[in-house]
Amino acid sequence: MKADIHPEYRDVVFQDVTSDFKILSRSTLSSKETVKWEDGNEYPLIKLDISSASHPFYTGQHKVMDTGGRIDKFQKRYQQK
Repeated sequence: MKADIHPEYRDVVFQDVTSDFKILSRSTLSSKETVKWEDGNEYPLIKLDISSASHPFYTGQHKVMDTGGRIDKFQKRYQQK
């Protein structure tokens, strides 16, 4: 590998701002913000809008839209006369 061309791969804390869920992982992303983790070390903090802790599909709060009314309306409008 060539020297000085690859991004730095380091420990980073990802935080879901909607649910305050945090996870320590490794990434090449950088941030000016830092956070003190449970082990006492400071790591760069990457804030996320959504993660598995707040996404409706993963939390079981996924809502299925009621399309029955729309289908009936469509069939009524375009039925054979």
